[in-house]
Amino acid sequence: MHFLDLDRRSLLRGGALFGGSAALAAWLPAWAQPVSAGLIASPQTLSGPEIELKVATDTIRIEGRTARAVTMNGTVPAPLLRLREGQTVRIRVVNDLDEETSLHWHGLLVPFQMDGVPGVSFPEIKPRSTFTYELPVNQAGTYWYHSHSGLQELMGHYGPIVVDPAGPDPVQYDREHVVVLSDHSFVHPARILRNLKLDPGYYNRQRQTLESLLAGKDQPLSERVAWGRMRMDPSDISDVTGEVLTYLVNGHGPGDNWTGLFRPGERVRLRYINAAAMTLFNVRIPGLQLSVVQADGQNVRPVTVEEFQISPGETYDVVVTPTEERAYAIVGESVDRSGMAVATLAPRPGMRAEPPALRERPLLTMKDMGMEMEGMDMKSMSMRDRKNAPQVKLGPGVEMISPMPMDRTGEPGIGLDKAGHRVLTYRDLVAIERNPDVRAPTREIEVHLTGNMERYMWSMDGKTLSEAHEPLPIRAGERVRITLVNDTMMAHPIHLHGHYFELVTGHGEFSPRKHTVSVLPGGKVSWDVTGIPGDWAFHCHLFLHMAMGMMRIVQVRPVEGDGQ
Repeated sequence: MHFLDLDRRSLLRGGALFGGSAALAAWLPAWAQPVSAGLIASPQTLSGPEIELKVATDTIRIEGRTARAVTMNGTVPAPLLRLREGQTVRIRVVNDLDEETSLHWHGLLVPFQMDGVPGVSFPEIKPRSTFTYELPVNQAGTYWYHSHSGLQELMGHYGPIVVDPAGPDPVQYDREHVVVLSDHSFVHPARILRNLKLDPGYYNRQRQTLESLLAGKDQPLSERVAWGRMRMDPSDISDVTGEVLTYLVNGHGPGDNWTGLFRPGERVRLRYINAAAMTLFNVRIPGLQLSVVQADGQNVRPVTVEEFQISPGETYDVVVTPTEERAYAIVGESVDRSGMAVATLAPRPGMRAEPPALRERPLLTMKDMGMEMEGMDMKSMSMRDRKNAPQVKLGPGVEMISPMPMDRTGEPGIGLDKAGHRVLTYRDLVAIERNPDVRAPTREIEVHLTGNMERYMWSMDGKTLSEAHEPLPIRAGERVRITLVNDTMMAHPIHLHGHYFELVTGHGEFSPRKHTVSVLPGGKVSWDVTGIPGDWAFHCHLFLHMAMGMMRIVQVRPVEGDGQ
């Protein structure tokens, strides 16, 4: 691996295209400026061992519109933290807000006191005060950091982390770009939440109409009647959509044309981070194959695909090798097809590829409700009927139950089963190195992802965080299997702080290691994990779902007498 020397003339030409270097967006860090030659040392690439980040409110511009945001060092996204495996960094966070704040180091294995989740393991950073995190960096890969306070993440309080390996990198590449996908609203997130509490379908403008039903454009009438009986909407893929969100690449809207440069024939590494608050993206670069080489910061055996679905909290590194002297569109289509994040990969500044049109919006099926089983009379079943529910204690407000959940880790994600090309699945991921703990689990914990869409309440095992008085207990060093069962009609990306877990997908000692996994509707996912001492957040990374209760605390305590 080598870093590309910055082509000063190319960058100046890029500056001229955007009105000169003085016009380059001041609210964007250097790595996210409108034209990027790749990751290079810059004033906005902070490498430690001493780093300072100042959190404040500021004004940013997206596609010519002004928005209020929570910034770090004046930028959205925040500065890139470029670290090295084996070092220890001290990060001094200055809170210039009028409210508390925090920072969580998503995917980095740090002491629980430094994990940055208020009310769990960390006191919030009070207004007009500072806090210094001390982080041992014992891993390489692509990660990110974000606020865990209030609704700040939805307002721009996030940034990327790249950790270089202490030794040779098994991924060979000539140039690299960070690609941070996110969603931004010009409406304050508190108002979005109020609207969803009043009407959970407030932002769904893709509902099936009588006209489309009669025209046979959507579901057959008999199937639609069955959905009506369950009082559910098969178009309810996302509860916050492009109706109110603008989808961004490195802080740029689709019309802003963020451009990552390349030379034909180079191996270009793209470090994708989904820092969105509420959006799953379908990622592709029409005309290029994507070699997936890393998932959640962990190296995997290269697998070639043309598309992958990435949930909030996940990261994927891919290598592309463009050989033509032309522009390519970097596309992040929202899972509900209500909009897309668009950028450009090009040999020169000023070029732009025409992005593909939005594809037809997907509809949920009975499989997404955990009801597609041979011999099952789906039309007569009600999701509200407790006799069809799994044997789990659920609160009285929980109305979404999957009677027959199935392992869907071999599927590409919502709406991609008929994409017409190869799409990544979790079962495609195989670790390069043997897992550090290959013991069989000694017990299993089953956790149901539950909710009441009509009241916009989200929970685990039918209880919100405030209702769940007891944490999930694990002993330090204990090997446990966690099985997540999705009893709702939406995909939920579930993140466990402070740990990596091994997905149970049939790869044994080379199972893929992740910190975030998307559980499809009506589906279940199992993973094995080894307890690390501390109190750790365990939650859905759809931020409003977490805020409304889909969160628990995993409490890992030392075994008595083990000296820890």
